[in-house]
Amino acid sequence: MTHRIEEAEAGQRLDRVLAARHPDFSRSRLKALIEEGRVSADGATITEPSYRVKPGQAFTTQVPEAAPYEPQGQEIPLDILYEDSELVVIDKPAGLVVHPAPGNPDLTLVNALIAHCGDSLSGIGGVRRPGIVHRLDKDTSGVMVAAKTDRAHHALSRQFEKRTAERAYLAVVWGMPMPSQGRIEGNIGRDPRNRKKMAVVGEGKGKPAATNYRIVKRYGVWASLVECRLETGRTHQVRVHMTHIGYPLVGDTLYGRATKARIKGLPDDVVEAMRSFPRQALHARLLAFKHPESGERMSFETELPSDMKNLCHILENI
Repeated sequence: MTHRIEEAEAGQRLDRVLAARHPDFSRSRLKALIEEGRVSADGATITEPSYRVKPGQAFTTQVPEAAPYEPQGQEIPLDILYEDSELVVIDKPAGLVVHPAPGNPDLTLVNALIAHCGDSLSGIGGVRRPGIVHRLDKDTSGVMVAAKTDRAHHALSRQFEKRTAERAYLAVVWGMPMPSQGRIEGNIGRDPRNRKKMAVVGEGKGKPAATNYRIVKRYGVWASLVECRLETGRTHQVRVHMTHIGYPLVGDTLYGRATKARIKGLPDDVVEAMRSFPRQALHARLLAFKHPESGERMSFETELPSDMKNLCHILENI
């Protein structure tokens, strides 16, 4: 890629100029290319991203082929809601880990996407991999988007960062939230008493988080189907915020269990169904964002998975 500096660009940082000229690449990616010595001006290598450009200079950027990603592709069935050259949208099942980690080195969503997308992955940050823009917990089901190009990854990440992407979840919670709708606001950070958990922490700690909730359906005084719309995207946000106001998710053994007070008056079979529910009853129902190339607003919705549907059916018969 070669271009000549115009008068209007004179004095600007090299990485900013390249980012404006090459929207298919994130600024961080172009900065890395500069630091790797892959950008030259009239034959002289430039390695400082902050280099101030001069009118008439001709800059050449050499972009290497995307390197193979270390995790291997694995043929894992995926429910694809939409796919094009820039991105792929899936309905993730509960039980599928999103990204390889020490405890889950393979059989993840990333492994599945590498196999499914193949050569259509042009590379994220110079590595042939899908760009994970946001994550769902292993035992949370629902809509996710992954980028197939650097441009899409950068544009989608910005939307999540700027809170312009729309996300709505459905959760079955213990009790009947009061009021029936509201806004939960509280910084989320590591629980100081249990490092495996997140918690609402004091001012100046953690990261700001806000969740808007409303009751969709009541099941007596024992449980409710609640919609939660996220303003932010913090780890375990819905689970932490609903627990914080006293209504933890059914099946969430980390944040809320079936106490005697919660099950008082419930038929034994309903108690058993709620106690034995194998995961947090949480589903990412809706995801909406602007397409990174066309700018078109795209929206994807999915129904509750069968396990949550069955749980709701049992609760309806109380």
